[in-house]
Amino acid sequence: MFTQNDQKLFQAKGIDIDTIEQQIDNFKSGFPYIELVAPAKVENGIKSFIELEIEKLQSFYDKNSEDYEILKFVPASGAASRMFKQLFEFQEKYTKTETGKKLFEADKGFNSAYNFITNIKKFAFYEDLTRVLAEHDFDIKSLLKEADYGTIIEYLLEDKGLGYANLPKALLKFHNYDDEARMALEEHLVEGAEYCQNTDGRVAIHFTVSPEHADRFIEEINIVKGKYESLFDVIYELTFSIQKSSTDTIAVDMHNKPFRDEKDEIVFRPGGHGALIENLNDREGEVIFIKNIDNIVPDSLKPVTYKFKRVLGGYLMELRDKVFGFIEKLEEGNISDNELKKILIFAKEKLFIKPPHDYEELSKMEKIDFLFTKLNRPIRICGMVKNEGEPGGGPFWVKNSEGEISLQIVESSQIDLNNPEQKEIFAKSTHFNPVDLVCCVRDYKGDQFDLRDFIDPSTGFISIKSKDGRDLKAQELPGLWNGAMADWTTVFVEEPILTFNPVKTVNDLLRKEHQA
Repeated sequence: MFTQNDQKLFQAKGIDIDTIEQQIDNFKSGFPYIELVAPAKVENGIKSFIELEIEKLQSFYDKNSEDYEILKFVPASGAASRMFKQLFEFQEKYTKTETGKKLFEADKGFNSAYNFITNIKKFAFYEDLTRVLAEHDFDIKSLLKEADYGTIIEYLLEDKGLGYANLPKALLKFHNYDDEARMALEEHLVEGAEYCQNTDGRVAIHFTVSPEHADRFIEEINIVKGKYESLFDVIYELTFSIQKSSTDTIAVDMHNKPFRDEKDEIVFRPGGHGALIENLNDREGEVIFIKNIDNIVPDSLKPVTYKFKRVLGGYLMELRDKVFGFIEKLEEGNISDNELKKILIFAKEKLFIKPPHDYEELSKMEKIDFLFTKLNRPIRICGMVKNEGEPGGGPFWVKNSEGEISLQIVESSQIDLNNPEQKEIFAKSTHFNPVDLVCCVRDYKGDQFDLRDFIDPSTGFISIKSKDGRDLKAQELPGLWNGAMADWTTVFVEEPILTFNPVKTVNDLLRKEHQA
């Protein structure tokens, strides 16, 4: 099936033949659906804290955080082109005529070009857009008066103007302030200074970036870094990584044969955000906060974010200390039945670990073995917000192929919604995952876990794409906070909806949370 040139390509990417063949087998057999047992709710699987507990956890975090190597991990890869989908569609149909004006007026919905143009002065990039238009002898006020919306959008999106469609979200201006407009990456620098300080005022932040954006990314961050170091009296330790080519997946045609382009070369595609488990695995932090690049708010709304970052971090540290203490007792082996029961209760009530149905029939050594294995894993605390109709993975109790039941974050694409029982469980979900995690990735001896050991490879995803006018099948790896963390100790914590303010479309920047 594979030529010498194919094998050279595999070697260049760092992918072995066995991996390629496994991916092709996945296309042939498909990935099994996740089996939902029940939605995780506040009364069964999601921890909800009262105000007194919240204050105690914040205080615990502040007192203990300097004892840890803290890292903020921000997935920031990919161009922002999808943010401007509606503007691209409008551009294709719009002409500066009466027909064009009718088209402009026809859709006044939130994500419409009408809403974008009508409120254009509210965007943080308005001044930059005005300047770049002026450099090309256009006056934005005249263009608006003449209803020449096409030119305005053109200079926002294309490289001859601001080139926003080809930049990553990190480099887009998100928020306006009295004396400045901040890019998304700047807001993460501000956040990091607040809750990610290590000893000596060091703030470690890691961004994943696309190869084509890396130089521009580093250039921009070097321009602004000093300003925030002075403002917050910190030193930023900024690192960057790209998605490894070894995590790309082979594409196949509709007959599950390797898809070849016009040069007869096999086509590979990025493996999705699940590939970033490799990037995360390479980091040396002990406590790692994970948050998407576009989920940020202006300064006036940040206090709620800061509060619950500390709550999640404090709870992680509290649980970690207890877990490590129990593991050391289990490792000694000389443990009383009473202590063993105490550890089991902790595992069930605090870590939501479900023992097998025949647990009581196990020998003492088998019980120690079970508890040691379940406790000696990476830990993640996942913020969960009440579902108000936003898309995103939900928290569920899930049964795996071996009959084990655990808490997982599940995407709708992983569920068989044609199955009435599964559809009903899915519909009863009350919360969803805003990608707000804090993780402990070292074991009780202080050694880094190899995070690749805790992936469930059966949780990948297959989709239909096209290239050169032909359909192909693409395969995504288990998602970073889905199957890539399937075998972690997982705890869900309820937090307010205000902690979730993503920017999926450009007009999301017009929401009151981003205009505060």
